[in-house]
Amino acid sequence: MKIIIPVSNNSENPDIAESLGRASHYMLYDTGTRVSNIIPNPAKDNPSGAGVKAAQTIVDTGAKVLLTIRCGNRAYEVLNGAGIKILSAFLGKAKENIDAYLEGNLLELDTVHEGNHRHGAN
Repeated sequence: MKIIIPVSNNSENPDIAESLGRASHYMLYDTGTRVSNIIPNPAKDNPSGAGVKAAQTIVDTGAKVLLTIRCGNRAYEVLNGAGIKILSAFLGKAKENIDAYLEGNLLELDTVHEGNHRHGAN
């Protein structure tokens, strides 16, 4: 199974990014092989619709679980419609969040915010 996390850069163990749509990259972790890959977020600089485009990128990876700090309502609709489980992550390293998920210590994201913030990249 694949887990995906918005991250701040393409290092081996990056910090989780606070924004889903404006994250510079995503870490894709395969629980079967225990291998992670960093992929760029093609939506990060979009003037509008970054969350929806980022959500489609996530769907296209085949991930079944998203660990994120926050998610906009339109991105949530895309992800939820694709059957991706969205869990609430915490500030810190991506691998710490993966470990917390694997140990069953993360809850489903229960707050979805309005999208279209027009703020800069994270």
